[in-house]
Amino acid sequence: MLSKQDYTQAEKLLSQKSLLRRKKVMGENYITFEDLPLKTEYIHQIASLGIKIERRLRWFNAVSAYLSEAQIEQLLLFPFVEKIVPVKNLRSKNDPEGLYDGELFKPGFFGKNVKVNQLNYGSSFDQLNLIDVPAVHSRGITGQNVLVGFLDSGFDWKEHEALKNSKIIGEYDFVFNDSVTANQPGDSPSQHDHGTEVFSTVAGFKDSTLIGAAFGASFVLAKTEDIRSETMIEEDNYAAALEWMDSIGVDITSSSLGYNQFDDSTTSYTYNDMNGMTTIVTKAAELAFSRGIVTITAAGNEGMTPWGFIIAPADGFNTIAVGAVSHSNILESFSSHGPTSDGRIKPEVVAQGSGNFAAVPSLHSYTYSFGGTSAATPLVCGVATLLLSAYPHLLNTQIRSILLKTADNSEHPDNQRGYGLVSASKAISFPNLEMKESVFKLHKIFIDYPDINPLTAKVYYFTDSANIQQGDLVFDGVFKFEFQFPSFQSNQTVYFYFTFSDSSGSSFREPAEGNYRFIYGQNIVSSVKSIQNLPSDYILSQNFPNPFPSPSNPSTTILYKVPLNEFVTLKIYDILGNEVKTVVNGYQSSGWYSIKINSAEFASGVYFYQLKAGSLISVKKMIVLK
Repeated sequence: MLSKQDYTQAEKLLSQKSLLRRKKVMGENYITFEDLPLKTEYIHQIASLGIKIERRLRWFNAVSAYLSEAQIEQLLLFPFVEKIVPVKNLRSKNDPEGLYDGELFKPGFFGKNVKVNQLNYGSSFDQLNLIDVPAVHSRGITGQNVLVGFLDSGFDWKEHEALKNSKIIGEYDFVFNDSVTANQPGDSPSQHDHGTEVFSTVAGFKDSTLIGAAFGASFVLAKTEDIRSETMIEEDNYAAALEWMDSIGVDITSSSLGYNQFDDSTTSYTYNDMNGMTTIVTKAAELAFSRGIVTITAAGNEGMTPWGFIIAPADGFNTIAVGAVSHSNILESFSSHGPTSDGRIKPEVVAQGSGNFAAVPSLHSYTYSFGGTSAATPLVCGVATLLLSAYPHLLNTQIRSILLKTADNSEHPDNQRGYGLVSASKAISFPNLEMKESVFKLHKIFIDYPDINPLTAKVYYFTDSANIQQGDLVFDGVFKFEFQFPSFQSNQTVYFYFTFSDSSGSSFREPAEGNYRFIYGQNIVSSVKSIQNLPSDYILSQNFPNPFPSPSNPSTTILYKVPLNEFVTLKIYDILGNEVKTVVNGYQSSGWYSIKINSAEFASGVYFYQLKAGSLISVKKMIVLK
């Protein structure tokens, strides 16, 4: 049990932003044992032996130091020392085999400059457009008010024309223990290259050349890798950097780093260690997640090696591991695959990881193409940042869920692509819940419908034991909609869907097929689709409202989509199978159609409407209540 003094000591190490984020996720138990500062008397006793402590890790109640055999024997005599474990001699896996060094090119070499709503993306357009980022930028969502932390080999940002105006809140070099993350005396000439490339994919902004996925965010930079040699402390650097970022109040972390093999093969990790519970970096990432941080990392470039599998910390239970695909969304052979050794699906998601456009360090005015899961990871980080920027109330568990549910392989996840290619527009368009004092508020943005008529936006909701209810979505005057659900019984499943019209009067239902749902008392939204053995472009939606008429609407709307130019019939039958009305009977072009049915034409009862397009038939039930 933590005392009030313990809480006070731990709180002093955290910023107000960090405390607010923790409270949002952890509630009243926002301080845990791992947050307590190391005992000062223990540190003094260790120092009394002439030992220089290299790294202090509160979360692990541990320190790192270079020790002689004699010092190890002395330390083991202290009652507060539980064990001494050699820090692994790491072979860094920061994508060296995945990088495409190639030739340097001047800006614009890789493709046409593409302008979307006044943003000229230059050659960075393709990697962003594959994951629908420009559509989100066009709504003015660029990452504002989100703090993102990068862990990498270094960052040459102060002079680079695409990075010098980035909002850097703090930076720290955990190799030399100073505040310089760019190259300095003693560094390898290429030390800061990898981190600069990765960072620029999110934060870069140079008109007509390079625009990052979330350039409007603020950033914290940590240099944790020393590429001069296989060092002994980089895992601890990584853990210490996460503790530091948590204390500042970082919302999201991105690391294009990974570990599995060591110089001394007898101390290397094995595949069995990729279980989410073994490596220091994995445990540190999971502790960060438990404190409300979205943790994102590269899956690794081991796909074509004997190892093959993901590497730490990509094996974490909640940490989002990112694989790589080509610009045409084809899996790259080098991308590490899953599962974890305990059978979980990995990676979670993918993004473009070959031929990516990024900033070249040192030259300060050029960009070039690079690749690997290192290149894919910051793109996913950018999507997560845009999502949190659009909805500041979201918890990290919700962000993780939404990214997975809106990826393009979400219905059939596997251990190659995970849940699939992420989509910024789909993630932000996906409805989400905000729980506040037992009130459930629904949030919604219609990214793909810029000309929606807000007066027509409605939500229909129901439970397994109740009729459909209708509510008006409240518009904020810009592009956000809200709705407050009434109270339901705890753990009751609530289903809902949206209807709306655009400026031309065309009506839409979302989802077009099935419903969204959530468990009352929980904040995760899912979608439920009706199963039909029909082509994906042949759709007959449930009429809305149903039952009808409603107090505000005497009619109901039927939406349907036909795949080809063909003869179409839409007929309504009563419960005995008698044809009551022929609504459509003739040739129609492929596309969406919206039909209104007036309740005045029908008596109360149960009816069925049948759509026939060529040889395809679909039937749904509608109810008239007067």
